[in-house]
Amino acid sequence: MPDPVKPRSKPDLVCPAGSLRALQCAVDAGADAVYLGLKDATNARNFAGLNFDDAQVRDGVAYAHARGAQVLMALNTFADARDPSPWFRAADRAAALGADALIVADSAVMAWCRDHHPSLRLHLSVQASATTHAAIEFYRQRYGIQRAVLPRVLTIEQVAQVARHTGVDIEVFGFGSLCVMVEGRCTLSSWTTGCSPNNAGVCSPASAVRWNDTTAGVEARLNDVLIDTYAPDEPRGYPTLCKGRFVVDGRRDYALEEPTSLNTLTLLPRLIDIGVKAIKIEGRQRSAAYVEQVTRVWRAAIDAAAGPGPYSVAPAWTAQLARHAEGQQQTLGAYDRPWR
Repeated sequence: MPDPVKPRSKPDLVCPAGSLRALQCAVDAGADAVYLGLKDATNARNFAGLNFDDAQVRDGVAYAHARGAQVLMALNTFADARDPSPWFRAADRAAALGADALIVADSAVMAWCRDHHPSLRLHLSVQASATTHAAIEFYRQRYGIQRAVLPRVLTIEQVAQVARHTGVDIEVFGFGSLCVMVEGRCTLSSWTTGCSPNNAGVCSPASAVRWNDTTAGVEARLNDVLIDTYAPDEPRGYPTLCKGRFVVDGRRDYALEEPTSLNTLTLLPRLIDIGVKAIKIEGRQRSAAYVEQVTRVWRAAIDAAAGPGPYSVAPAWTAQLARHAEGQQQTLGAYDRPWR
């Protein structure tokens, strides 16, 4: 008789919470951890209608902890050099409110947490754009980080290389909007809108987005810059400059990246085997229904991929995620570069 296949180590499922209701939906649907931010510039999804005040954080922490889930606080923007104290106070608030870990990008904020809250776990934010094990090890040795969230620009072989050479837990994005730039520090949108994506909470602030009906179709503009023109029945993606269609050498196409969502369901066993400790779902700006439905799919997929039996992507999972994909398209992104 062949030896039974041993179960794989199960990674944490880390899900977004832009509201208390979304947090509750994520926990009820099987999230191991939720990540959230305060209603200020200390987190990278800082815009109206999202995020938590102190009372909501307290309620969310109690709800999650009662059901065995953790709460990660995103303090993932870069502190204002003129006055970093709001970021320091936010770290103090997170500790007092019972957060299990802080997701941090700014080294000054990390130093504050190291010195004032040494027992609070630090996770290196994707905003820090650490893509090598040497960079991650620097943050571990200097500030004591215990997990690093990798940017969405690495191949799976590069992820494996990083995981193999650092003692820090590695977290990767599994599903959601795909950023192809230096995360949080792209200058395309700030050049067009005058607002930093890192502090404005979004690449394309609602105040700058324009949808214009024309004889040629529906124009998507960011202020005065034409990003794309859609046929009346054509799916419309979130209007960002990096995902627009432009004329290059006489050909109109997506010059940098298509409006599409990352979906790594097919890669789950490989990600687990190379030592990834957490799978992150993007979408704090999305609805509670999105959070619930996507979390349920990924809970089932991770349980199946980490189990002793054979793994395959269920058609129902793919169909469910397709309904939430940007531009109704899905990709493996940089994990699989066919031109290599």
